[in-house]
This record gives sequence, structure tokens and C-alpha cells, in this order.
Amino acid sequence: MPSSSTLSNRSFNTIQLIYAGGTFGSYGRPLAPLDADIFLPALQELLTEHNQTNQLPEVSWLDNKLIKDSSQLTSNDFVHFYELLLDAYAQGQRQFVLITGTDTLSYLGAFLAEAFAGTDMCLVVTGSMRPLLDSDVLQTYTVDANSDAWNNLSESLRLAAAGESGVKISFGGESWPAQTVQKIHSHDFMAFTGHTRAGYPNNSYIKQLPDTRRQHWLDDQIAVKNDIQTRAEQANIHAIYCLPNIPDILSTQLEALLTQPPCGIILLGFGAGNVPHSKDLAEALQRAYEHGHMVVCASQCPFGGVSDSYAAGSWQYDYHVIAGGRLTIPAIYARLLWLLLRYDTPARRRQRWTYTVNQSGTAIRKNR
Repeated sequence: MPSSSTLSNRSFNTIQLIYAGGTFGSYGRPLAPLDADIFLPALQELLTEHNQTNQLPEVSWLDNKLIKDSSQLTSNDFVHFYELLLDAYAQGQRQFVLITGTDTLSYLGAFLAEAFAGTDMCLVVTGSMRPLLDSDVLQTYTVDANSDAWNNLSESLRLAAAGESGVKISFGGESWPAQTVQKIHSHDFMAFTGHTRAGYPNNSYIKQLPDTRRQHWLDDQIAVKNDIQTRAEQANIHAIYCLPNIPDILSTQLEALLTQPPCGIILLGFGAGNVPHSKDLAEALQRAYEHGHMVVCASQCPFGGVSDSYAAGSWQYDYHVIAGGRLTIPAIYARLLWLLLRYDTPARRRQRWTYTVNQSGTAIRKNR
């Protein structure tokens, strides 16, 4: 672990670029992510050529062996990227761009925002809907003029160079706090949306963290690093989707999870979080709580979140269901996963969730 004096001499100019695969680095027929030892030299050459006419920030590469289509990522993989960034941050690096696939881009971004809350890290997560390289050109690697990849990368590098603390997602010429972002289109270049009215963890990032506080934060993370790795093997987040069925189906789905170790469960309700009521479902929710599970109600609607305005939704909160508020489904998943990894008991996880909600409320009141 570097000393405080080492950390005070950190470089703020070079962007650490992480390539994790996805559509951005795909090539060939059918499309598949290129290995880093093939893709990164080609990308470096293109960056060098581009910088002769249009200056971009200086870039170096973080060695990453995990190259996947993002639809294949797991909680263990999320921990891999957390540790990769943690090690680089401990060595004094602060500004990063992570290239990944779009399928789970919002999930990974929200998770890393939770994991690095309270720091001055600047991380921009991006990807593309079309590959950077033109698969119709076989003689050399050239940029596909019809792709969104180069613009997304350029904008992300400039955003990271500005150095504003926090985890952001940059896509289609826009950027948002990672916790607010969700994918809304499976093909269009404007595939993501988000908003800037974000509370915790976005409001926890600090413009410039004093060396002593940074060292304390790092010490705390290193102390639980092995525990996080171990818990990742069993950490599971489940989703139960409400449909116009009899409530017994929901209670049966929930009952099937009660024998598993304490996990996170996202209950996807109608509208503002309305959930079909039944005595069996209420009892199953109570037992889920007693088993240490965290059940969070979210809305199937892409915007607006949940509330307790309707009797059809408020009843569940009497049985220890947690309201997801305005958090997106990826953000709820990310928070549940981080709590399962970071804290060792159901009581501490619930306590921490309450803390994050209080922090979010404070930020919203300040912004009014």
C-alpha cells in the first residue's frame, strides 16, 4: 500500500484506459470481442493518428485479462473490475475510462459508483452500439465511419480529462451519474438515458480527497478485500416480476428462495410499486425478512420509481419490503450486490441502505 506522500504525487493528466470487450471491440463475422493483445495495439495506432489533427488526452492502459461480451458478466466479474480499479487508485491513479458492452453497462457503472463512494476517483464508463473497427476491411484495422464508437470514446476521454470526481456513463454525446442510467433501446445509437438529479452515491464524491482521508478509505477497503472475494461466490440478486396472475404465483416464487443464504430480491411491481396482495404473499415476505433476505420493490416503468401513495402498494412495506424510490433497476441491483459483498450481516446491510436513502434525501432537498 502506498504511503500518503506517494499518493500526494499522483498524476492527474494521463487517462487509464480499461478495455473489457463488448460491441466496441468486436470484429469479424459473427462479431466477437477481440483479445486485448490484438485490439489495444490497433486502438493505440488509431489514437496516435487521430492526435495528429485532433488532440485527445494522453492515454495508458490498465492490464485487464477479463474480456467478455457484457451479457456474460457475473458478480465475480464486477468484483474483478472493482479490484482492478482499487489497485490502480491505491497506486495514485485517479482518472479512468472503462470500455465495456452495453448489455450490462448500466449495472457495472452503478456498482462501481457504489463501491468507490466517498472518494475522488473520476471514472467514465462507455461502449458503443456498433463496433469501432470495420469488419468489411480485412487488410488493416480501420474505424467504421458509421459507428458511434469513436465519438463515444473521444467524449469519454475528454470527460475523464476534466477530472470531475464520480462515476459517470458517457454515451451518444451525453453523460449522467452512473446510478441514474438505463438502457432504453436495443439498436439505436441513443441507447441510454439518465438524469442529473442524483443523490447517493453521486453526492458522496469529493473534489479532492486529502491524503489522510484517502489512505483511511484505502485501508478500510483493503481490510475487507478477501471477504468481498469470498462473498462474491455466493452473492445472488433475484428478480420477481409481477404479472396479472393470481398472487399465489408470487408467494411460490418467493418461497423458493427462502432456503438460500441471505440474498437480494427485486420485486418488480406495477406502476408506482403496486403488488397483488394475498395472505400467503404477506407471510412469505415476513419469512424472507426473518431469513435475512432484502426485498426491494421497484417499478416496471422506466421512469418515476415507486411510492406508497396507493394502498395496493403500501401494504408490502408493513412486511419489511424496502422501497426502491427513484432508483433504476440496475442501480437497485448494484446497491444490493455491494451491500451483500461489503457487509457481513443482514442488519448492517439494512442499516447501510437506510443511510444511503437519508443521504439521497438530503441531496434532493439541497437542490430544491
